[in-house]
Amino acid sequence: MKYKYQIIILGSYDGTENELANLFAKRLEELKLQKDFYQIVYSSDFEAEYKGNQPTYTIYLGSQTGNFQDIDKIEKLLNEGNMVLPLFYNSFSAEIPKILENQNGLKYTANEKDKVVNLILESFGKLRNTRKVFVSYRRDESSSVAIQLYEALERNNFDVFLDTHSIKQGEPFQEELWHRMTDCDVIVLLNTKQFLESKWCKEEIAEASVKQIGVMQLVWPNHALEKMAEICIPINLKLEDFIDNNFSDKDRSKLTSESVSQVVQQAESLRARNLAARQDSLITNFLSIAKKHGKAMSMQPQRFITENIGNDKRRIFIPSVGIPLSTDYNQSSELKKEIQDFAVDEVYLIYDNVRIREKWLKHLDYLNEWLDVETIKKQEFEVWLKNH
Repeated sequence: MKYKYQIIILGSYDGTENELANLFAKRLEELKLQKDFYQIVYSSDFEAEYKGNQPTYTIYLGSQTGNFQDIDKIEKLLNEGNMVLPLFYNSFSAEIPKILENQNGLKYTANEKDKVVNLILESFGKLRNTRKVFVSYRRDESSSVAIQLYEALERNNFDVFLDTHSIKQGEPFQEELWHRMTDCDVIVLLNTKQFLESKWCKEEIAEASVKQIGVMQLVWPNHALEKMAEICIPINLKLEDFIDNNFSDKDRSKLTSESVSQVVQQAESLRARNLAARQDSLITNFLSIAKKHGKAMSMQPQRFITENIGNDKRRIFIPSVGIPLSTDYNQSSELKKEIQDFAVDEVYLIYDNVRIREKWLKHLDYLNEWLDVETIKKQEFEVWLKNH
């Protein structure tokens, strides 16, 4: 692949540009993405470095004094159909130039750094666009906090699963619950005193471990972390993390706004690391079975697998975490056009099908018959690799 992903940072530099650049480099390392394929372009380098035919994401840093910079560069980027994210600190209308008035801006705080970096990676197809969170709790101990977090995460563009809000009447409850869990990025677990006395709560912890889903565990005051739950990242809540120190009323207890913000920020940070770990597990399993069947597979820096199939052609295998969507098919198909080092004859999405509902698996099988990208289920790796 001869091109680079371009991250362009323009506007009023105040140190924010360095914060974002450093966090982006850290996130590439967490996701095991090769840094050489990504380039940060600043205003002074724009004319020499910007390439109009390469994937681009632009951050525009607003000016609190109204002294707007780089308007000509922004006009060029917009005319060429590029994404521009305006960041402001207090007032969008006062800090962002008129040329960007139709763009959806983001109020920037220290808590939003992870979100900005993740938005860049999502635009490049390196993180999936959906932000899926599963809230695990015991109804007779923490219902009010569960609902509070559901509403806060929804406001911050997460797709949140909460059993009382997310399963339609008439759907098979437990089947849908497992289906939604397998597709989530992060589990927010409310570890109250009797959480693990519930059969279903225990099973949710076990399922998270099997599926290698990252868990953010909120440990209630005066409650020790059980050994069974040590697979999680704990946040030990104190009395002052609850409004009026009330943590024991299932219907009225509420976290403070500061504590809720911490949960939202941690969920954004954890999701990227968790998706990388699940992707690694899928890749390792596939390559191990391929080696057993004598397949000559290679792992590429862009996190997909290639196999030579003769006549200077190859097939590629792309790991897909969670439930594959039509956008995953589309991005995978587009990848064929971006690869310039060799011809690509076949493209496959590999995914873990355990706990995905049968009606969705049938839908994916149907798509296999009509699209130029096919899926391969984890439970069928052995048979597929043996016969292909």
